[in-house]
Amino acid sequence: MKLEVVVVPVSDVDRAKQFYKALGWREDADFVADEDFRIVQLTPPGSAGSIQFGVGVTSAAPGSLRGMYLVVDDIEAARAELAERGATVSEIFHEAGLGARFRPVGAAGRVSGPSPERQTYGSFVTFDDPDGNGWIVQEITTRLPGRE
Repeated sequence: MKLEVVVVPVSDVDRAKQFYKALGWREDADFVADEDFRIVQLTPPGSAGSIQFGVGVTSAAPGSLRGMYLVVDDIEAARAELAERGATVSEIFHEAGLGARFRPVGAAGRVSGPSPERQTYGSFVTFDDPDGNGWIVQEITTRLPGRE
């Protein structure tokens, strides 16, 4: 069993589509059945999982999805690319204690800069889409055993 799609609640489908496409995400689908149903699917580069949003696809409040992860092997390069592509990205940080990655920018527990010695799973940036759905980007250079 694999995770295939996460539904992202958005208020403006075209604005969200433009935002994610500007980040370099592949458009897989944009189907309109009628004024009550439209579904858009986009996939981050190199990812097997996708996101979907649209009209009539979720009852969740726009911007209410937080803590979705993207993983990269170079957090500095990822941050630079996200910023270049128009996302407002946090500074690179590591955690002073577990859980700080889930707190907002400026909250206690986020320590500026990558993790000491660039420990795998230890460095992060965050950004939000135009509705406020929150993404965590995590640097993973070596996966834990059993995670490929």
